[in-house]
Amino acid sequence: MQLQWSAGSKRNDPIIDMPTRLIMHLSSTSGPGGAEMLVSRIASGLDQARFRSHVALFTPGWLKDRCEKASLPTVVLPMQSQWDMAWIARCYAVVRNQRVDLIHAHEFRANVYGAIVAKLCGIPLVGTVHGKNYYPDHVKRRMAYRWVSKTATMVAVSEDLRLFLQDRVGVHRDRITRIYNGVDMPARLSREKVAQFRCDLGVQPSEFAIGIVGSLYPVKGHRHLLDAFRSVLKLHPKTRLLVVGQGDMEPSLKQQVLDLGIDHAVSFLGLRNDVPNILAALDLFVLPSLSEGLSVALLEAMSTGVPVVATRVGGNPEIVQDGQTGLLVSPENAQELAVRILEMITHREKSKLFGERGREWVSKNFTTARMLDHYQDLYAECLSGTS
Repeated sequence: MQLQWSAGSKRNDPIIDMPTRLIMHLSSTSGPGGAEMLVSRIASGLDQARFRSHVALFTPGWLKDRCEKASLPTVVLPMQSQWDMAWIARCYAVVRNQRVDLIHAHEFRANVYGAIVAKLCGIPLVGTVHGKNYYPDHVKRRMAYRWVSKTATMVAVSEDLRLFLQDRVGVHRDRITRIYNGVDMPARLSREKVAQFRCDLGVQPSEFAIGIVGSLYPVKGHRHLLDAFRSVLKLHPKTRLLVVGQGDMEPSLKQQVLDLGIDHAVSFLGLRNDVPNILAALDLFVLPSLSEGLSVALLEAMSTGVPVVATRVGGNPEIVQDGQTGLLVSPENAQELAVRILEMITHREKSKLFGERGREWVSKNFTTARMLDHYQDLYAECLSGTS
């Protein structure tokens, strides 16, 4: 099979003329989602005087399109079965032909298959783990990650996830490093622009706008938010809920909205390219997830200065300091979630203060620049002693 690279491909120049090291970012998912957003940010944001990026994907999709728009050399290596030995051979050929210096893998399959290829090629592997909801009770997956970690440097995107890999999966603590996800800090917008964004979204000036951004999957907890929102509407009828994202649960969630009788106040916006504008238009962002690694959507909301309510799961408590930069609630508890949302609506000044503190907290600890510095230092450490 002839592999087709997009946005420029083969590394034909002699290695002595190219002092930078080549990183291949390998992702087994193509999104859209937080992990895929981070792959594109890391691949496009590296210091080109030190590192260059190629991207290899298991499937085409949102991430491929985004990487191509960023002029990143990108190739799709389709996998035909769960254990596709031909895929290993194809990826091995790509790594050899492009003279890849290090593989940075994201998500489970990419970490496992990337580890095999890296071992065959004699190059380092950095394996980022973005979440734990997809394998906590799978013995084979835990065993696979322990095997990967024997030679790879594992990256956990939160302290909660680092401890999970160590205590539940059995990865030795010396093989894990924590690197927080990062986001770009948006410029502050004028009241006129925010008012225009709200108008474009159909939000009336008198309405309190609540939003959620994320894939429409069970783990994101949308159905609990909808139950909570019905209670909120009874006390504050001038409230609107904006749901951004797409996924398998969209039909059932729309049916739930109809069954609850709240369809007049809920808008499903689908997949959007103007998420920063939507976040800026909100009075409150809610993340009702049942599991998280370190939510990019939550970080992006806080970076705009929007107050947040999030569940006390995964890395959320590392982002949201309860009662200081936002509010935390128990997962799968619509009643508690409704109470916290109502608290934000009732106490507007405190809510705004949470938003300002949250923005400051993100700007100090969770920026893209900070994340890139950590990854580049890790690449350099892994590559030290290699030619």
